[in-house]
Amino acid sequence: VLGMSTPAAPAPAPAPATAECQLIQGRPIAQRIQADLKTEIEQLRAQNVALKLVAVMVGENAGSTVYVNQQRKLADSMGIAYELMQLPGTSTEADVIQVVERLNADPAVTGVILQQPMPQQIAIRNIIEKLNPAKDAEGMHPNSLGHVLMGDAHVAPCTASAVMEILAAQGMNLYGKEVVIVGHSDIVGKPLTLMMLNKFGTTTTCHIATSQAHKLQDHLATAEVVVVAVGVARLIKGEWLRPGTVLIDVGINKVGDQIVGDADFESCKLKCAAITPVPGGVGPLTNTMLMKNLVALARAAHH
Repeated sequence: VLGMSTPAAPAPAPAPATAECQLIQGRPIAQRIQADLKTEIEQLRAQNVALKLVAVMVGENAGSTVYVNQQRKLADSMGIAYELMQLPGTSTEADVIQVVERLNADPAVTGVILQQPMPQQIAIRNIIEKLNPAKDAEGMHPNSLGHVLMGDAHVAPCTASAVMEILAAQGMNLYGKEVVIVGHSDIVGKPLTLMMLNKFGTTTTCHIATSQAHKLQDHLATAEVVVVAVGVARLIKGEWLRPGTVLIDVGINKVGDQIVGDADFESCKLKCAAITPVPGGVGPLTNTMLMKNLVALARAAHH
């Protein structure tokens, strides 16, 4: 009745994860891998092999600065020397290539990471191609990606590797599984498609054209494993998933003062057997995989 006050309805409590839905936390997996890597680093040190990672950053970027600080902290904790080479934002492609070629020739440098984004005047692919593949700590050189294709890579793109480590930690046998990857970026979707195929997953890669053709939901409806990496907040809805799906959410999006993934967590966890939270799922593993690549490069160089 107008004019009469009615008691406010209590706000609905967030739906709890179903009993079957497991929250996959990345940090414990990362810590286990780091412990194994520290043992390997000590063994290399006993053979007089010191590890050094050099990050090349062009200009100022708040996001890159956060990543650099995280990398430095992890490297310090693992006994890996870490150096940041910061070039002015006005640097040309030739300037950056000159630095990369100097690092290629420096025997004290185990691996190099090119911090992205780089300024507009620099085509990152041209820089990556000048890097010695034996120092490719990110696994992004065409030579490294070729080995991912062949299934015999010792380094691979860090975020894609993080996803595979999470699935391995879950005891997930991908053989014959219906796998849907949403997103086909060079750093996640494309290499991950190859890595899933190498494990005999029946792999479908969806992207913006799939969505525009209104076919994304059709693919997701049959998926047993879903990996989403597109940078669109809460794109994937729970009602699109089949019950018992394992969902790995690579997305990191800022919505107001919240960090959210590419999946709508609240609705998806009601359908999933297991799901990674954002933050706290894939993120903690990414820099660990960078260090794993670095150890692999050191081993290969001194084999």
